[in-house]
Amino acid sequence: MCLVLFAWHTRPDLPLVVAANRDEFYARPTEPLQWWDDGFLAGRDLLAGGTWMGVTDTLRFAAVTNVRNGTPSTGARSRGALPVDYLRDRMSPADYAAQVATTGADYGSFNLLAGDPGELWWATNRPHGRRQRVEPGVHGLSNAELDTPWPKVTAGTQAFAAALAADDGSPEADPEAFFDVLADSDPAPWESLPDTGIEPELERALSSRFIHYGDYGTRASTLLRVRSDGTFDITERRFDENGPTGEVRFPPRE
Repeated sequence: MCLVLFAWHTRPDLPLVVAANRDEFYARPTEPLQWWDDGFLAGRDLLAGGTWMGVTDTLRFAAVTNVRNGTPSTGARSRGALPVDYLRDRMSPADYAAQVATTGADYGSFNLLAGDPGELWWATNRPHGRRQRVEPGVHGLSNAELDTPWPKVTAGTQAFAAALAADDGSPEADPEAFFDVLADSDPAPWESLPDTGIEPELERALSSRFIHYGDYGTRASTLLRVRSDGTFDITERRFDENGPTGEVRFPPRE
C-alpha cells in the first residue's frame, strides 16, 4: 500500500477514518477483503501470505507501506507479515511499534501503523528504526516517513479533510467523496517531485494518488470508518490494468 490518509480523533463520532490505496504489480495474486480465520478483516497477498491493511472486531487496526529511497528493499520476511502479526496478537500498539522498530531489519523496508481505540503508533525500519505516537489530527503516509510533505500526501490530506468534514458519520453515509480523493490520477508537477533515487519519469508516474503505469498500479482503494459506539464499516474497491474489478463492504448494506 502506497498511500494512507487518515484522521485520528479529530471528531468525537468518528475517532478513526482511513482512506488508503494499495499499489502493486497487477500480476501479483491477491484475494479481496475478507474475514480471516484469525478474526480480522483484510485483503490477502497470496504470494507472501500477508496483508497491507486490516481491522479486527475489537477495533485493532494496522496498515503498512514500503519505503522508497532508491536502494533495494531487502529482508528475510515480507513487510505484509507485520499487520498480520499485530492483528493476531494482544500486544499493545506501543509495545508492538517498539518491537518492530528494533527488530525491523528482518523485513523489507516498511512504514507501519498499528492502533486500537486508545492509541495509534507509527514505526519504520528505514533508514533506521524509529517509532512515534500519532497525535490527533489528519495525517498522510506514503513511501517516506509519516507526514512527509510529498505532493500526494499534502494535497491528499487536504482533500481527505474536506471529504471528512462533509461526512455525516452514519453507516449510510455516501463514501464517494473519499473514493474520489483516492481516484485522483493527476501526477505532481515536475518541480514538486521528491527525489527518491529513481528516474524522473517513474518518480512522476508514482506521484499521483491513483497509479496506472505499465504493469504496475493501484490494485485496491479502501475506506475504513470507525465510530465512537464501537461499530465500523470498511469498503474495498479492486482494480486491474483494465479498470475496476469488484467491490466488497463489511457489514454489507441492507
